Amino acid sequence: MLTEQRYNTILGLLDERGSITISEIKDILNVSESTARRDIVALDKIGKLEKVFGGAIAVNEKVTTQEPSVLQKADLHKDEKRKIAEYAAGLIGESDFVFIDSGTSTYEIVKLISASNGMTFVTNGIAHAQVLASKGKKVILIGGEIKNVTEAIVGNSAIMMIQQFHFSKGFFGVNGISKRSDLTTPEYSEALFKQEAMRHCKERYVLCDSSKFGVVTSVTFGRISDSVIITERVPDDYRDYKNIISVD
Repeated sequence: MLTEQRYNTILGLLDERGSITISEIKDILNVSESTARRDIVALDKIGKLEKVFGGAIAVNEKVTTQEPSVLQKADLHKDEKRKIAEYAAGLIGESDFVFIDSGTSTYEIVKLISASNGMTFVTNGIAHAQVLASKGKKVILIGGEIKNVTEAIVGNSAIMMIQQFHFSKGFFGVNGISKRSDLTTPEYSEALFKQEAMRHCKERYVLCDSSKFGVVTSVTFGRISDSVIITERVPDDYRDYKNIISVD
């Protein structure tokens, strides 16, 4: 296969998938690993893709495997999170049985819940449960392994427990949203828990400030089309999604 043909094939695959590995290029194009690497380096130099460890990603996506701590995330995009949370809190009715995912965006929801409301909550966020309990709410804290960085409860025990519930509404945090990789989070066990929790929600809402669009983290836990995405501003290249709501 000619060099130009290889380049076109690699870019075509990136257009479909958003990312590709050296191993995949090697197998699909039937070339050596060194040739696959040289092609990626060449395309990266002319701005056609972005070279990352072990492969490449489309130039309009940012890949990160970093998981900031709760303290690090708490001060990021505070105004945006507040606006998004105000909209989300307004969706909760008196008779709702609600799942609240861990995370700083969803934490803003529980801060806004009125003490007089009678709905029931289930959460895997330790701080979330404490705030809800302090307001006299009926709250069930999922049991399992504590993930120190995000203060979320995850693991097999948490998944087994969440399978027993059937929620009218669920509110989820996310680390990255992209057209090709959908909803992502950096850690596998947390992704599995989010995925299972979503399966048990009649209505699913994802809270996402606009900085997270076009970002890809390690593990996909859901599809954009399967949830209502609440953000403060919809990026231009995501305006074709009717399920992405701007609160501004």
